[in-house]
Amino acid sequence: MVAKRTAVGGYPLSTPPQVTKMIALTASGAHCVSKCANKTRFKVLAEKFPSFLPKEVENIKDPFARKLATRIERLPVNFSESSIMSSLVKPLIQSKTSPVVLLHGFDSSCLEWRYTFPLLEEAGLETWAIDILGWGFSDLERLPPCNVASKREHFYQLWKTYIKRPMILVGPSLGAAVAADFAVNHPEAVENLVFIDASVYAEGTGNLTKLPRIVAYAGVYLLKSIPLRLYANVLAVNSISFSTSLDWTNVGRLHCLYPWWEDATVNFMISGGYDVSTQIDKMKQNTLIIWGEDDQIISSKLAVRMHCELPNAILRQIPDCGHLPHVEKPSSVAKLILDFIQENLNMEPKFVSQH
Repeated sequence: MVAKRTAVGGYPLSTPPQVTKMIALTASGAHCVSKCANKTRFKVLAEKFPSFLPKEVENIKDPFARKLATRIERLPVNFSESSIMSSLVKPLIQSKTSPVVLLHGFDSSCLEWRYTFPLLEEAGLETWAIDILGWGFSDLERLPPCNVASKREHFYQLWKTYIKRPMILVGPSLGAAVAADFAVNHPEAVENLVFIDASVYAEGTGNLTKLPRIVAYAGVYLLKSIPLRLYANVLAVNSISFSTSLDWTNVGRLHCLYPWWEDATVNFMISGGYDVSTQIDKMKQNTLIIWGEDDQIISSKLAVRMHCELPNAILRQIPDCGHLPHVEKPSSVAKLILDFIQENLNMEPKFVSQH
């Protein structure tokens, strides 16, 4: 369910409502308030960015985004009779407990996790951040299909090649639909699940599948526009200054600067997208549902519905928080995940400060 918000300011009034919904679901530029930087020990050293990142990464000011960007790698993943150099952030450690694997939202990247990732890693967890096929920083010069089945198979091949163990799979927003689809189709790969303000009740991309390609490309072009992504930040976060929102926008649209991004996104949109609402009760894994109480994009009523439909779920709401708790309240999210792991895996987590 999407909150009823009207276009304001520089937000294009002609944007199709379906496109507005999809960009709102990503809001991938929204990240932690500045005081988070004073409450973690994630030190920023001299950065050396991977050569495959768009050169505009140098313009980003957020020190946590810059730090995480230096750790992005591309690893070969066999897929569709070829190999894709696939982007991800690998863990610094390998733990005895199940690895924590972080997905991202619609049209986003692993940089969405720049604040929560280091907290989980500091607590001793083996933490991965994965770019979903078609988004992020993978090399898609030879563009494969980017529909649901392809995204699932690519992720499975990545898991089988590099992660290799049952994982705690974390999905925010549309990433929750990716996680749900994967958990149902590959239950052997998923130990437990964490959903964050989950977009799992939408019926795919709806009427976007019927758009003429030229119109679809026009809509996708708007997705990377600065005004639209600035507006997405307003939707996703309780309060944010213009200067901070502009920097978050530069982070959130960085992956959109690749020449194949538009083709990959149109391919996904006209393919029908994720429709996993009928699969919810098929997930048998223990599940943590995290929800921002002030989410203006997806109603918290759907959190209660999901809690009722999932066989083995607990629900935790975060006060004074919008659609993306892992980027607005990272310490709270990290602690909830650590407590969840402790309860299920008898792991004693290290202390993570809250704010």
